[in-house]
Amino acid sequence: MPIIDILEDNVKKFGEDIALVEINPEVQELRRVTWKEYELTEPAHTTHYRREITWNVFNEKANRFANLLMSRGVKKGDKVAILLMNCLEWLPIYFGILKTGALAVPLNFRYSSDEIEYCLNLAEVDILVFGPEFIGRVEEIVDSISKNRLLFYVGDSCPSFAEDYNLLTANCSSQSPDIKLTDEDDAAIYFSSGTTGFPKAILHNHESLMHSCKVEQNHHGQTKDDVFLCIPPLYHTGAKMHWFGSFLVGGKAVLLKGTKPKPILDAISNEKCSIVWLLVPWAQDILDAIDRGDVKLEDYDLSQWRLMHIGAQPVPPSLIARWKEKFPNHLYDTNYGLSESIGPGAVHLGVENIHKVGAIGKAGYGWKTKIVDEEGKEVTRGEVGELCLQGPGVMTCYYNDTKATEETLKDGWLFTGDMAMEDEDGFIFLVDRKKDVVISGGENIYPVQIENFLRAYPKVKDAAVIGVADARLGEATLAVIEIKDGMECTEDEINEFSLKLPRYKRPRHIVFADIPRNPTGKIEKPKLREIYGGSLLVEKQNKG
Repeated sequence: MPIIDILEDNVKKFGEDIALVEINPEVQELRRVTWKEYELTEPAHTTHYRREITWNVFNEKANRFANLLMSRGVKKGDKVAILLMNCLEWLPIYFGILKTGALAVPLNFRYSSDEIEYCLNLAEVDILVFGPEFIGRVEEIVDSISKNRLLFYVGDSCPSFAEDYNLLTANCSSQSPDIKLTDEDDAAIYFSSGTTGFPKAILHNHESLMHSCKVEQNHHGQTKDDVFLCIPPLYHTGAKMHWFGSFLVGGKAVLLKGTKPKPILDAISNEKCSIVWLLVPWAQDILDAIDRGDVKLEDYDLSQWRLMHIGAQPVPPSLIARWKEKFPNHLYDTNYGLSESIGPGAVHLGVENIHKVGAIGKAGYGWKTKIVDEEGKEVTRGEVGELCLQGPGVMTCYYNDTKATEETLKDGWLFTGDMAMEDEDGFIFLVDRKKDVVISGGENIYPVQIENFLRAYPKVKDAAVIGVADARLGEATLAVIEIKDGMECTEDEINEFSLKLPRYKRPRHIVFADIPRNPTGKIEKPKLREIYGGSLLVEKQNKG
């Protein structure tokens, strides 16, 4: 069934229950404000510490926006882009778009004005909905992007080149539009992370979205009583599709702005969160804050917190070992997926398999996997090859990019570009991105393996490994190492620690610097290659 049916079902069963809470820890006002109070007494964009809405209000807001869109001629198959920071308005807008039969097109909040324009044109977007943080970027391109599309603004002090979302929706019907949808109807366009240039537009239908709900709930057993803490940006499949498991059962979700340890623990304690999805850097920061004494666990009520899970990037086993020392009663899980496979869960470790930490797991609920060589033939267990996925959550295509689609979708399989290996028990270990493999002296070196090793050193907060030009070997490994706050570390220490690695895997160059990561926690290796890619620059960095 189309995913909008879940919202209608939640309204019937749990209409007056809280659906969403928004917390902004940077604002110190603690007054609780419901959505109706907010509308009556406050401007359209405010920064109250805490806001909340019920399922009834969630649905009413979605319906009002759907009816506004339809009054402006939006019809089945049109596209509406969302450029907002996480807020209470985000998800009602998303579902309002889906209720019209149009496609929701979430945009990365880090996009430059040029990237925004590129994505709007690639996805053939008809309407852009944006927030106050993006006024400057939209204004830079408004002359070109407003010629054939409408601009709706969510916030106070609406700029002259846009229309006021709040004023417009206040006069629209709160009744659900009568639009018939099927599983095969297009639902959303998401964008790839763009680590190899401008992003690709990834088209999904309603079956894909619905499957992600079932996968997440099957893997983590959400019930109505669970409270999900959502920290990552909602434009990304990872955050939203993990929330889909709670959405399916009518559970409450908390949208937290910010990633610092204290606000995270405050939110878990105050809102009684039981499920928290973290990225590796945030989990690392929490552990480091505990070790430094910046936060004390006894100051929080965390007894209801049952599950911590991580995805979007390889997870160092050393991190989970540290986590279990601090939180011995937590269930732990990791998921693997791509935006092309509607986010998390295509491969799933499972809370019962913590003894396999380091693996991404086995095929998730409703999914199939295989690992193939360069000719597309399945490799034997223990051999490295490209991971391929098959299931109801695979994208329809790369929108407006036939060539890329044909390169990625072959005979019903999604070729992920990730190199992986299956062990004797059938568990899959992610080795590296195909494009990130370093070939040094004829040996294939997988940076993830070295990164995980380096992160086990007590002074290392984070590590990234790239290949740099080498006259003799073709490529050599360079390790960019981020040291924990308040600590000092030398190149000699890292070299001494690395003696435990086979000689060909030991980093040949070491640089101490911060590790750039995108909003979903993935290391931005193109940036590192740009900074450190030249051998002369590497030499200069090491000497400097």
